[in-house]
Amino acid sequence: MYDLKIGIIESIDSILNEGLTRLDKVGIKEVQLSCWNVSLCNEKNAKKIKEMFSGEYSISGLWGGWIEGPTVWNFIEGPDTIGIVPKTWRKKRVEGLKKVIDFANMLNVKTVTTHMGFMPENPSSELYKEVLDTIFELCEYANQYGIYFCFETGQETPTTILRTIQDVQKRGLDNLRINLDPANLLLYGKGNPSDAVDVFGKYVVGMHVKDGDYPTNGDNLGQEYKVGTGRVDFEYIIKKLHSFNYNGPLTIEREISGDQQIKDIIDTISYLKNILKTID
Repeated sequence: MYDLKIGIIESIDSILNEGLTRLDKVGIKEVQLSCWNVSLCNEKNAKKIKEMFSGEYSISGLWGGWIEGPTVWNFIEGPDTIGIVPKTWRKKRVEGLKKVIDFANMLNVKTVTTHMGFMPENPSSELYKEVLDTIFELCEYANQYGIYFCFETGQETPTTILRTIQDVQKRGLDNLRINLDPANLLLYGKGNPSDAVDVFGKYVVGMHVKDGDYPTNGDNLGQEYKVGTGRVDFEYIIKKLHSFNYNGPLTIEREISGDQQIKDIIDTISYLKNILKTID
């Protein structure tokens, strides 16, 4: 059996306000914390969260967002609003991500993930060079704590992600990694997730278990689905990650709310356990 921890994503707001209630509902002890409001990333909240997770519960990583500027999840406004690519918001978002990295260090967490944004595929373009400089700056900041700074796959092609990692390595740092979201590769039309693992699998340190399909028009992202009902071949991907000696978490992400979300997460836990049983 392939012994990987199964977890879910929980916002820092939810953990601070509701404790571990949602984890207990689904029978999970592992969580990736997400934070959009970086003002919550302070020593007081770190102490409170560490006390909650002092027993059998554990934090696999931190997902960092931003509160500066708009964020539109589509192909029209997305390139100008998502991540650290848009120049208008870049400086303030970088400052926020550094606070998330500080917070990860307070929690003794070793991965911080974000959406970089729609990185250009042309490595000779000025925008690519600017964003590469910014990513290197964040990697340098994370490296002082021994933290991996991670792409969440989505807006970039697999080759662009691979090139960026290699370009950072050429500058002397080796802590740029990948939080694989296979559904996002489909939703953004950037690649087949099974093929993407062949391209950059050795750099994956985290995975979102989410399913979906390709876009059906040039304006809007593809559709997310319950795990096992979309196009993602989870059995192939998990087996491929095993061949790269992956030992990170399988973090379930279901982007709906309410009772159906809880039910789908519970079903996905069983789905994953059945796959893991078949892998030696």
